[in-house]
Amino acid sequence: MRDQGGRLLLCKMKLDRGVFPGQWGLPGGGMEPGEKMEEALRRELREELGIEIDRVRPAFFKDGTFDKLLPDGSFQRTYMIFLIFHCLVGSDKITLNEEFSEYHWVEKGNLGDMDLNEETRETLDRLEFI
Repeated sequence: MRDQGGRLLLCKMKLDRGVFPGQWGLPGGGMEPGEKMEEALRRELREELGIEIDRVRPAFFKDGTFDKLLPDGSFQRTYMIFLIFHCLVGSDKITLNEEFSEYHWVEKGNLGDMDLNEETRETLDRLEFI
């Protein structure tokens, strides 16, 4: 997801949850039964970040199996399909939900020392953003 200036939005997962706890990554989430891909993307971004998006187009898809940290501190092996989209956000005003601890808009090639999760690093490399 990019803003009008071409910056990319990255979000940091909280330490106590998810597949990549405490690491920076691209926002997104799961599909609900009966949802189409774009509907799920729009819903997840509204729920997680309080934003609406424009100009949605698919980039590529990939998958993998990961250990997901559960609320009780245990891990569950989870198969995930990543549906990567290019999209534009109308406003850079973000309202994070409980999944993330912080967010940052970054410019191409300027990720600094952000601890990116492995899938985000691979995605940004493939999109020639790194």
